[in-house]
Amino acid sequence: MKLTVLGGCGAWPAAGQACSGYLVVHDGFRVLIDPGYATLPRLLESTPAEQVDAVLVSHGHPDHCADLNPLLRARVLGDAPPPPLPVYAPPGALDAVLALDRRHMLAGGLESRELAPGRPFEVGPFRLDVWSLPHHVPNAGLRLTGGGRVIAYTGDTGPAEELADLAKDADLLLAEATYPERVPEEDAPYLSTAAAAGRTATSAGAARLLLTHLWPDSPHEPALEAAARSYGGELAVATGGHTVRL
Repeated sequence: MKLTVLGGCGAWPAAGQACSGYLVVHDGFRVLIDPGYATLPRLLESTPAEQVDAVLVSHGHPDHCADLNPLLRARVLGDAPPPPLPVYAPPGALDAVLALDRRHMLAGGLESRELAPGRPFEVGPFRLDVWSLPHHVPNAGLRLTGGGRVIAYTGDTGPAEELADLAKDADLLLAEATYPERVPEEDAPYLSTAAAAGRTATSAGAARLLLTHLWPDSPHEPALEAAARSYGGELAVATGGHTVRL
Protein backbone atom coordinates (compact mmCIF):
# COMPACT_ATOMS: atom_id res chain seq x y z
CA MET A 1 0.00 0.00 0.00
CA LYS A 2 1.31 3.44 -0.90
CA LEU A 3 0.05 6.89 0.14
CA THR A 4 1.04 10.01 -1.78
CA VAL A 5 0.27 13.44 -0.35
CA LEU A 6 -1.17 15.82 -2.93
CA GLY A 7 -1.55 18.62 -0.40
CA GLY A 8 -1.88 19.23 3.31
CA CYS A 9 -2.81 22.87 3.84
CA GLY A 10 -5.81 23.67 5.99
CA ALA A 11 -8.37 26.35 5.01
CA TRP A 12 -6.77 27.49 1.72
CA PRO A 13 -3.75 26.47 -0.39
CA ALA A 14 -0.57 28.40 0.25
CA ALA A 15 1.46 29.45 -2.80
CA GLY A 16 2.63 26.41 -4.72
CA GLN A 17 0.75 24.03 -2.45
CA ALA A 18 -2.66 22.37 -2.16
CA CYS A 19 -5.21 21.63 0.53
CA SER A 20 -6.00 18.18 1.86
CA GLY A 21 -5.61 15.45 -0.75
CA TYR A 22 -4.16 11.95 -0.53
CA LEU A 23 -3.85 9.19 -3.14
CA VAL A 24 -3.77 5.63 -1.78
CA VAL A 25 -2.84 2.78 -4.12
CA HIS A 26 -3.02 -0.95 -3.40
CA ASP A 27 -3.18 -3.85 -5.87
CA GLY A 28 -3.50 -1.32 -8.70
CA PHE A 29 -6.65 0.24 -7.18
CA ARG A 30 -6.51 4.02 -6.69
CA VAL A 31 -8.46 5.75 -3.94
CA LEU A 32 -8.43 9.55 -3.73
CA ILE A 33 -9.11 10.85 -0.22
CA ASP A 34 -10.35 14.44 0.18
CA PRO A 35 -9.89 16.26 -3.15
CA GLY A 36 -9.44 19.72 -1.61
CA TYR A 37 -8.49 23.00 -3.30
CA ALA A 38 -5.68 22.66 -5.92
CA THR A 39 -5.27 18.89 -5.54
CA LEU A 40 -6.36 17.93 -9.06
CA PRO A 41 -3.31 19.42 -10.87
CA ARG A 42 -1.06 17.51 -8.45
CA LEU A 43 -3.00 14.32 -9.03
CA LEU A 44 -2.76 14.67 -12.80
CA GLU A 45 1.04 14.82 -12.63
CA SER A 46 0.99 11.07 -11.98
CA THR A 47 -2.54 9.76 -12.46
CA PRO A 48 -5.03 10.47 -15.27
CA ALA A 49 -8.47 11.46 -13.99
CA GLU A 50 -10.09 8.40 -15.54
CA GLN A 51 -7.79 6.08 -13.57
CA VAL A 52 -9.14 7.13 -10.16
CA ASP A 53 -11.24 4.18 -8.96
CA ALA A 54 -12.99 5.72 -5.93
CA VAL A 55 -13.11 8.94 -3.89
CA LEU A 56 -13.56 9.27 -0.13
CA VAL A 57 -14.63 12.64 1.29
CA SER A 58 -14.31 13.13 5.04
CA HIS A 59 -16.59 16.19 5.14
CA GLY A 60 -18.10 18.93 3.03
CA HIS A 61 -15.76 21.87 3.63
CA PRO A 62 -14.24 23.02 0.31
CA ASP A 63 -10.63 22.59 1.44
CA HIS A 64 -11.50 18.87 1.50
CA CYS A 65 -13.75 18.45 -1.54
CA ALA A 66 -13.69 21.45 -3.93
CA ASP A 67 -11.60 19.70 -6.59
CA LEU A 68 -14.15 16.94 -6.91
CA ASN A 69 -15.80 19.30 -9.42
CA PRO A 70 -12.86 19.54 -11.87
CA LEU A 71 -12.11 15.86 -11.36
CA LEU A 72 -15.62 14.96 -12.51
CA ARG A 73 -15.38 17.45 -15.38
CA ALA A 74 -12.12 15.88 -16.54
CA ARG A 75 -13.77 12.47 -16.56
CA VAL A 76 -17.15 13.35 -18.05
CA LEU A 77 -15.96 15.82 -20.70
CA GLY A 78 -13.00 13.75 -21.92
CA ASP A 79 -12.91 11.88 -25.21
CA ALA A 80 -13.72 8.50 -23.62
CA PRO A 81 -15.67 8.98 -20.39
CA PRO A 82 -15.01 6.17 -17.89
CA PRO A 83 -17.72 4.46 -15.82
CA PRO A 84 -19.34 6.46 -13.01
CA LEU A 85 -16.96 7.24 -10.15
CA PRO A 86 -17.98 5.92 -6.70
CA VAL A 87 -17.78 8.84 -4.25
CA TYR A 88 -18.24 8.12 -0.55
CA ALA A 89 -19.17 11.03 1.73
CA PRO A 90 -21.30 11.88 4.77
CA PRO A 91 -24.94 12.69 3.99
CA GLY A 92 -25.27 16.08 2.29
CA ALA A 93 -21.51 16.72 2.21
CA LEU A 94 -21.38 16.90 -1.60
CA ASP A 95 -24.44 19.09 -2.15
CA ALA A 96 -22.54 22.37 -2.54
CA VAL A 97 -19.73 21.11 -4.78
CA LEU A 98 -22.12 19.19 -7.05
CA ALA A 99 -24.29 22.31 -7.39
CA LEU A 100 -21.45 24.14 -9.13
CA ASP A 101 -22.59 22.64 -12.44
CA ARG A 102 -25.98 22.04 -14.01
CA ARG A 103 -27.28 18.68 -12.87
CA HIS A 104 -27.30 17.09 -16.33
CA MET A 105 -23.72 18.16 -17.09
CA LEU A 106 -22.19 15.66 -14.70
CA ALA A 107 -25.03 13.14 -14.95
CA GLY A 108 -23.65 9.64 -15.05
CA GLY A 109 -20.26 10.83 -13.85
CA LEU A 110 -20.53 9.61 -10.28
CA GLU A 111 -22.27 7.24 -7.93
CA SER A 112 -22.86 8.94 -4.56
CA ARG A 113 -22.58 6.59 -1.60
CA GLU A 114 -23.28 7.75 1.95
CA LEU A 115 -20.70 7.10 4.63
CA ALA A 116 -22.28 5.89 7.85
CA PRO A 117 -20.47 4.64 10.95
CA GLY A 118 -21.11 1.21 12.36
CA ARG A 119 -20.73 -0.97 9.29
CA PRO A 120 -17.72 -1.67 7.04
CA PHE A 121 -17.62 -0.92 3.33
CA GLU A 122 -15.76 -2.75 0.58
CA VAL A 123 -13.91 -0.30 -1.67
CA GLY A 124 -11.99 -2.28 -4.24
CA PRO A 125 -9.37 -4.32 -2.31
CA PHE A 126 -9.87 -2.22 0.82
CA ARG A 127 -12.03 -2.56 3.87
CA LEU A 128 -13.28 0.87 4.94
CA ASP A 129 -14.42 1.52 8.49
CA VAL A 130 -16.01 4.84 9.46
CA TRP A 131 -16.29 6.83 12.67
CA SER A 132 -18.36 9.97 13.23
CA LEU A 133 -16.01 12.61 14.66
CA PRO A 134 -16.80 16.14 15.93
CA HIS A 135 -16.35 19.09 13.57
CA HIS A 136 -18.32 22.14 12.43
CA VAL A 137 -20.08 19.88 9.92
CA PRO A 138 -20.53 16.08 9.87
CA ASN A 139 -17.06 14.55 9.60
CA ALA A 140 -16.06 10.94 8.96
CA GLY A 141 -12.92 9.41 10.37
CA LEU A 142 -11.72 6.84 7.84
CA ARG A 143 -9.77 3.60 8.35
CA LEU A 144 -8.56 1.80 5.21
CA THR A 145 -7.30 -1.76 5.53
CA GLY A 146 -5.63 -3.59 2.67
CA GLY A 147 -3.00 -6.29 2.42
CA GLY A 148 -2.76 -6.46 6.19
CA ARG A 149 -1.88 -2.73 6.42
CA VAL A 150 -3.94 0.11 7.90
CA ILE A 151 -4.17 3.83 7.18
CA ALA A 152 -6.29 5.82 9.64
CA TYR A 153 -7.37 9.37 8.77
CA THR A 154 -9.11 11.77 11.12
CA GLY A 155 -10.48 14.31 8.67
CA ASP A 156 -10.95 17.45 10.78
CA THR A 157 -11.91 16.70 14.35
CA GLY A 158 -12.04 17.94 17.88
CA PRO A 159 -11.28 15.75 20.89
CA ALA A 160 -13.09 12.39 20.74
CA GLU A 161 -12.79 9.03 22.46
CA GLU A 162 -13.43 7.35 19.10
CA LEU A 163 -9.99 8.43 17.84
CA ALA A 164 -8.39 5.62 19.86
CA ASP A 165 -10.40 3.00 17.98
CA LEU A 166 -9.86 4.69 14.62
CA ALA A 167 -6.08 4.70 15.06
CA LYS A 168 -5.60 1.43 16.96
CA ASP A 169 -2.41 -0.32 15.75
CA ALA A 170 -2.51 1.64 12.47
CA ASP A 171 0.55 1.46 10.25
CA LEU A 172 -0.04 5.14 9.48
CA LEU A 173 -2.13 7.73 11.34
CA LEU A 174 -2.87 10.76 9.18
CA ALA A 175 -4.02 13.30 11.76
CA GLU A 176 -5.37 16.83 11.55
CA ALA A 177 -3.06 19.19 13.43
CA THR A 178 -4.20 22.71 12.57
CA TYR A 179 -2.42 24.20 15.58
CA PRO A 180 0.74 23.02 17.39
CA GLU A 181 -0.48 22.98 21.00
CA ARG A 182 -3.67 24.96 21.58
CA VAL A 183 -6.86 25.48 19.58
CA PRO A 184 -8.58 28.87 20.04
CA GLU A 185 -11.48 28.52 22.47
CA GLU A 186 -14.26 28.98 19.89
CA ASP A 187 -12.90 26.10 17.77
CA ALA A 188 -11.64 23.83 20.55
CA PRO A 189 -14.49 21.29 20.19
CA TYR A 190 -13.98 21.05 16.42
CA LEU A 191 -10.25 21.11 15.58
CA SER A 192 -7.11 19.48 16.88
CA THR A 193 -3.43 20.03 17.61
CA ALA A 194 -0.15 18.31 16.84
CA ALA A 195 0.28 17.67 20.56
CA ALA A 196 -3.05 15.84 20.70
CA ALA A 197 -2.20 13.88 17.56
CA GLY A 198 1.01 12.69 19.22
CA ARG A 199 -0.86 11.52 22.29
CA THR A 200 -3.44 9.69 20.16
CA ALA A 201 -0.75 7.98 18.09
CA THR A 202 1.06 6.80 21.20
CA SER A 203 -2.00 5.52 23.03
CA ALA A 204 -3.27 3.76 19.87
CA GLY A 205 0.07 2.17 19.04
CA ALA A 206 0.31 3.75 15.58
CA ALA A 207 3.57 2.93 13.79
CA ARG A 208 3.81 6.24 11.90
CA LEU A 209 2.26 9.69 12.37
CA LEU A 210 1.72 12.15 9.54
CA LEU A 211 0.50 15.60 10.63
CA THR A 212 -1.77 17.41 8.21
CA HIS A 213 -4.07 20.45 7.82
CA LEU A 214 -1.52 22.85 9.33
CA TRP A 215 -2.46 26.51 8.99
CA PRO A 216 -1.14 27.76 5.62
CA ASP A 217 2.44 29.07 5.68
CA SER A 218 2.92 28.05 9.31
CA PRO A 219 6.35 26.56 10.09
CA HIS A 220 6.51 22.81 10.58
CA GLU A 221 8.95 22.75 13.49
CA PRO A 222 6.50 23.77 16.27
CA ALA A 223 4.04 21.07 15.17
CA LEU A 224 6.73 18.39 14.97
CA GLU A 225 8.15 19.37 18.36
CA ALA A 226 4.70 19.35 19.98
CA ALA A 227 3.87 15.88 18.63
CA ALA A 228 7.31 14.48 19.49
CA ARG A 229 6.87 15.28 23.17
CA SER A 230 4.51 12.33 23.49
CA TYR A 231 5.21 10.29 20.34
CA GLY A 232 8.49 8.54 19.61
CA GLY A 233 7.67 6.89 16.30
CA GLU A 234 8.26 7.99 12.70
CA LEU A 235 6.88 11.52 12.39
CA ALA A 236 6.45 13.99 9.51
CA VAL A 237 4.24 16.77 8.14
CA ALA A 238 2.07 16.11 5.07
CA THR A 239 3.40 18.19 2.18
CA GLY A 240 2.83 17.77 -1.54
CA GLY A 241 4.82 14.87 -2.99
CA HIS A 242 5.51 13.15 0.34
CA THR A 243 5.02 9.39 0.02
CA VAL A 244 4.62 6.61 2.56
CA ARG A 245 5.01 2.96 1.56
CA LEU A 246 3.49 0.42 3.91
